[in-house]
Amino acid sequence: MPLNIPGLISLSVFFTLTLATGIWASWKSKKDQQNRNPTEMAMVGGRNINVFIGLFTATATWVGGAYINGTAEIVYLPSKGLLWVQAPVGFALSLVIGGFFFVNPMRSKNYVTVMDPLQEAYGNVMGSLLFIPPLLGEVFWFAAILASLGATMRVILDIGGSLAIIISACTVIVYTLLGGLYSVAYTDVIQLVFITLSLWICIPFALVNSATESIYYTATHQSYQDPWIGKIEKQYLGRWLDDFFFLVLGSIPWQTYFQRVLSAASPGQARLISYLSGLGCFIMAIPSVLIGAIAASTDWNQTSYGLPNPLERGESAMILPLVLHYLCPAYISIAGLGAIAAAAMSSADSALLSAGSMFAHNIYRKILRKKATETEVLCAMRISMLVFGAMAAGLAFHSSSVYDLWFLSGDLVYALLFPQLCCALFAPSTNTYGSAAGFLVGLLLRLLAGEPALSIPPAICYPACSLVNGTYSQLFPFKTFTVLLTLGTILAVSYLAAVLFQRNILPRRWDVCNITGRTSTLIPLQQLEKQKCSPIVAIEENRD
Repeated sequence: MPLNIPGLISLSVFFTLTLATGIWASWKSKKDQQNRNPTEMAMVGGRNINVFIGLFTATATWVGGAYINGTAEIVYLPSKGLLWVQAPVGFALSLVIGGFFFVNPMRSKNYVTVMDPLQEAYGNVMGSLLFIPPLLGEVFWFAAILASLGATMRVILDIGGSLAIIISACTVIVYTLLGGLYSVAYTDVIQLVFITLSLWICIPFALVNSATESIYYTATHQSYQDPWIGKIEKQYLGRWLDDFFFLVLGSIPWQTYFQRVLSAASPGQARLISYLSGLGCFIMAIPSVLIGAIAASTDWNQTSYGLPNPLERGESAMILPLVLHYLCPAYISIAGLGAIAAAAMSSADSALLSAGSMFAHNIYRKILRKKATETEVLCAMRISMLVFGAMAAGLAFHSSSVYDLWFLSGDLVYALLFPQLCCALFAPSTNTYGSAAGFLVGLLLRLLAGEPALSIPPAICYPACSLVNGTYSQLFPFKTFTVLLTLGTILAVSYLAAVLFQRNILPRRWDVCNITGRTSTLIPLQQLEKQKCSPIVAIEENRD
């Protein structure tokens, strides 16, 4: 197929508009930076993002290229179907739960990143270990977005996905380096407008295409493949529940989420943004579901795509751009595909900014160079974004499935970081020993469970573990089980360590984490009376 010149022009327009918006936002941030902390401006927008912009950017945090493409892919796959599309409901509930329980304690203390309460509770050394899961999560997420963008480019322009990934990564890095959160937030507005208009304009044309059967009929009847409504067999119920809890709870401890709510002007506005973005996230999945249903209802032999169908060619991850390209008129599909490409590029900046913010604020400023100036911290953030962007682009070259990479990106965050964040915010009696033990237990259990996407066989076979086509499959909800064990380990070991040192069962000189110097809850009343001071004074002295 020759180079698609109209598609190239359309794509250039969308990329230019997104880049121009990002550069304009960077100019606006510098204009508003007077009398404000420059690093806080870059990381949380000076805590001056209004509800409207906050709603758009929080919704766009999840509704990116991976979300849109992955949802359509799962509906299309005969082995999955609509009942396996858990992300819209899962993300919506996640944002509601996050707003109800997590936003207020985070925003009221003016934290900058999700790592701040962890370092505050468990120290900088433990914080550096806990930095690893979210860093890997953000890099994998960025890679998933770039991979879906590369697949889209191959359909639009018939160019190599590698070139598309490199161009997109460079564009994202440029405006994110210039404007920080302001650029990310305002380009997110462009993203949602593009993706909403393009998808809803294209859907009527795809529905009435002569090659497409009625999606109402194919939802429950077999036509060109199994019904797209899907089904959940009894033996897969455990995996379905595991994936659902992973989406609901594992989507909370992400810097990309907290960066939005922490940028709000007040805790009340932060909660409102979180609630409304949950609704927006659910609504934005509807066009992708319809496109997946259209793909499952299409006789591809009647289109210029021909046979074999996308599933047999191993191109199910590209099903959304394929539907727009082959089932819609050229002038419609070009606009739609270009907008989706720009939307995917725009959403990648969230992951990049989050990874750079956590490194600069929590690692460089708090551990590597505690006396760093604001200019140094900004420089460290920009250099780290360059490194992380290059890593994500390299991973995107080897991505075979958008949805697999998307799920993989959150596994370690769910298993390791979510229990730690819950304990840091809601269980103040936990300490560094419990945090370290929980980290080791969670990491060990997750690795020993194996990972089919990486061809890692499980060392622990949970109940209902089965061998399918040479690959072991864990049907037991082992991810959620790992989270519960990690949570229990943190609480139990924290209590045990506090008792052992407070009651001198172990010598206090062995307390390398100095929990006896920071813990006040286990100070005996007799000790307070002996010191002849009030409990409040004792607590303050103990903290010092």
